[in-house]
Amino acid sequence: MGFYTMDRHMPHVLLLGAGFSRNWGGWVASEAFEYLLGSPQLDDDIRGLLWGRKGGYEEALASLQSEPDPVHRQRLTKLESAILQMFADMNEAFSEMTESDFNFRNVPDLPVTSFLARFDAIFTLNQDLLIERQYLAENLGMLLQPRGWQIPRMEPTTQPAATAIKEVKEWRPMDVSKFVVDANMQPYFKLHGSSNWFVDDSSGRRLLVMGGNKPAAIKQHPILEWNHDQFQVYLSQPATRLMVIGYSFRDEHINNAIGTAVDGGSLQLFIIDPDGVDVLDKDYRKSLFWESSDLRGPLLLRFQKHLIGGSRRTMREIFGGDMVEYRKVMRFFDD
Repeated sequence: MGFYTMDRHMPHVLLLGAGFSRNWGGWVASEAFEYLLGSPQLDDDIRGLLWGRKGGYEEALASLQSEPDPVHRQRLTKLESAILQMFADMNEAFSEMTESDFNFRNVPDLPVTSFLARFDAIFTLNQDLLIERQYLAENLGMLLQPRGWQIPRMEPTTQPAATAIKEVKEWRPMDVSKFVVDANMQPYFKLHGSSNWFVDDSSGRRLLVMGGNKPAAIKQHPILEWNHDQFQVYLSQPATRLMVIGYSFRDEHINNAIGTAVDGGSLQLFIIDPDGVDVLDKDYRKSLFWESSDLRGPLLLRFQKHLIGGSRRTMREIFGGDMVEYRKVMRFFDD
């Protein structure tokens, strides 16, 4: 299968959720719900379904995915179309950003791009194109050079090899026999697919996992299953440090992957989120009739001995001149 190996004594891995893109205007789940309410693709029945699902649009998707009758399939197609338009609108805005926009303009000594480049691997649950459009978005020829980055086992569908990464419109899974893992590259894994990934050149089917039963959907696509295997492999390396930015810890299969590595004894976690490390406990506390500072949820209890810090500040604050918080975050890389 060609798993990656790491020579560094203490591997540093990054996991991104929707809260990461939110720093540059991307929509998190509650904002996506409000976007979809105004989508012309949706009728009153679908809007009613959205309103009736506390889990937001993904719960509405899951409900429609579970019903095989033609009416529900039509509604599912409409909702998926609206979601894809939402991604298209976000991606267009990300494309219009400048390098200084991505690096928060006025602090050239603290660029976000340099921060991202320090990780051995980047994993994301996001399906937008912020990273592709803004992070090291140079010519695809850089993939042949040391210190470049790559989207493993994916290739552009039609563009020539000289096309800049930020201009690639569509990606497809690569013939595995053609793929060679390059130890000099920083891999970027999209665990739930992407808004511009397609199953193949001809069917028009998106390689995009949304809604209910994500583990089953992932198993239908070898590239996504392989990406999740890589996530587990990276986390299981001795003395690995995992930084998590903007992930709500609501995907059980992701939590289980982290938990398996935590149970192994050596994984260390640093969390950047508006709730800080309390994001691990947030949903549990909401489920109680009362809140107690002495009562901790199972996820926090499982992870707490492996937490090495956190930040409640935005990326704009951290990399926009807040030297106190910046130095705290950068301790993550101290061996």
